[in-house]
Amino acid sequence: MKIRFTKMQGAGNDFVVLDETRSRLNLSAGQYRFLADRHFGVGADQILTVRPAPEGVAGQGLDFEYVIHNADGGEVEHCGNGARCFVRYVREKGLTAKDAVKVKVVGGVLELRQNPDGRVTVDMGAPVFDLKRIPFEPTGLEARSQGSWQVWPLDIEEKQDHPSANRSDSAPVLVAVLSMGNPHAVQVVDDVDTAPVQTQGARVERHPAFPRRVNAGFMQVVSRSRIRLRVFERGAGETLACGTGACAAVVAGIRLGLLDPRVDVETRGGRLTIEWAGASGDLAAPVLMTGPATTVFEGEIDIPELT
Repeated sequence: MKIRFTKMQGAGNDFVVLDETRSRLNLSAGQYRFLADRHFGVGADQILTVRPAPEGVAGQGLDFEYVIHNADGGEVEHCGNGARCFVRYVREKGLTAKDAVKVKVVGGVLELRQNPDGRVTVDMGAPVFDLKRIPFEPTGLEARSQGSWQVWPLDIEEKQDHPSANRSDSAPVLVAVLSMGNPHAVQVVDDVDTAPVQTQGARVERHPAFPRRVNAGFMQVVSRSRIRLRVFERGAGETLACGTGACAAVVAGIRLGLLDPRVDVETRGGRLTIEWAGASGDLAAPVLMTGPATTVFEGEIDIPELT
């Protein structure tokens, strides 16, 4: 089966975008994995699918539905960098002339706006702190207070010491836990360049306290308005940028008393700007993310029959 696709990237987080506004492609998990494969397919961190607004949602003002699959073929709830690429895609393809659109995702509804400077702002919705909704099951763990919030100690076995992670081999990893439509565990490190992202990130991702796995964030606080960030994404490994991870890191930093309401996040793929008014006590305030979205190339590919 041959299909058309568009390759896009937002701060280095790259995507294959598919148009299902006219008909469904009905791809299998194996076919999503094939598309994401950097040797045999197109290559991407995630596959984004554009669909019409679902029936039965009249009155919500929805323009589209947005479906996300990780490189491992599994469907996930949210992707912030992908959301920015989404709005640029539907405008470039003539699917809408609006500067602002509302789209349905598994985790709720997103509001996306393309700015005059070409960057895109996404209303990512309010962060989720309820442990059951994240989901996070801290059985046997005891939270430690920090700032106006708390961190949780996770026992993670490491083969060698990584001083940048503020811990010895025998010490637990202290993470702030929340959801931005998908689960995140954020830890503060001294230097993201030497943080054990690959080894420790994989262990945090599959820690038994997270029944649906988790995205592991490593945040270096440079100032109250600037951080550096690396994220080991659930089902994808480390990516050059993670939009929901940037939002989660800033929200965590604000609640832990480390950051101001507006923060520039430096990722390996570029700069994102995150704003959250939760420092004033309004924990239900939406998180706003602004960053780039770029079309790389378009093409056609023959997808084999895979399950």
